[in-house]
Amino acid sequence: QVQLVESGGGLVQAGGSLRLSCAASGRTYGIGAMGWFRQAPGNEREFVAAYRWSDGNIYYTDSVKGRFTISRDNAKNAVYLQMNSLKLEDTAAYYCAAGPYRGTVVPARVYDYWGQGTQVTVSS
Repeated sequence: QVQLVESGGGLVQAGGSLRLSCAASGRTYGIGAMGWFRQAPGNEREFVAAYRWSDGNIYYTDSVKGRFTISRDNAKNAVYLQMNSLKLEDTAAYYCAAGPYRGTVVPARVYDYWGQGTQVTVSS
């Protein structure tokens, strides 16, 4: 089993920044990818960004490119999501996900482990 603990959410004004953190513990040797998803009320959980562990490839959904940056700390089995120029539509619960790499990083179904979620609220 792998445990994921997120932190860093909060309330921020539009145009501001937040940094989310996700630390993995337990049987982390099987992790091939870690990513971030978000879910707003009434919406499906959507892919935001991911890091492929083997070669460091990074993936972003189009709506966050140029504003969000995913990074990792191998020693800590952690990933971070730096979110800049936040918009009202970025408001959601953000979830960290991890699992073996299964040929794609976008669908939520390819991840085995999930954090509890951290709320990001962007105000006008």
